[in-house]
Amino acid sequence: MCDAQSGHEKTLTGLLPALAGANLIYGLGMIEMGMTIDFGQLVMDNEFAKMIKFVLQGIPVNDEMLATDVIHEIGIGKDFLGHISTLNHMNSQSQPKLIDRRMRQRWQAAGGTDIYQRALEEARHILKTHKPDPLPDDVLATMRAIVEEAEEELGVIMPKADK
Repeated sequence: MCDAQSGHEKTLTGLLPALAGANLIYGLGMIEMGMTIDFGQLVMDNEFAKMIKFVLQGIPVNDEMLATDVIHEIGIGKDFLGHISTLNHMNSQSQPKLIDRRMRQRWQAAGGTDIYQRALEEARHILKTHKPDPLPDDVLATMRAIVEEAEEELGVIMPKADK
């Protein structure tokens, strides 16, 4: 079973190479040195990867983000939390689905589940409800050709399907 700590350890091991310029996050869903795939861990890792991609966008430094007009409007040392620009900028930040930022009492009232429990529930929901779009016929034909070529190269004899 996974836990939130192992999840965020994976965040850090993905974030540092990404900040250094790597463009591939490896090992999503893997546990036990990559010997096991855990669907709950996969859903958590997906969220962590989204957060890493968000961080890589950087922070724009411009008058809008610095809120220079708002500072002049409200004044230094006053309440910026109630201003619409604060709400707009907050809503543009990373919006995790699994990380629960509620106060403890609200979290407990909602069931008190940890991130792994929520991720596993989401994984089960995805497995139960997801309907992938079918691949286009040309893609299927290309994949079939690759498989047939590999089978021929390796001497694998597969019975031909009746058409």
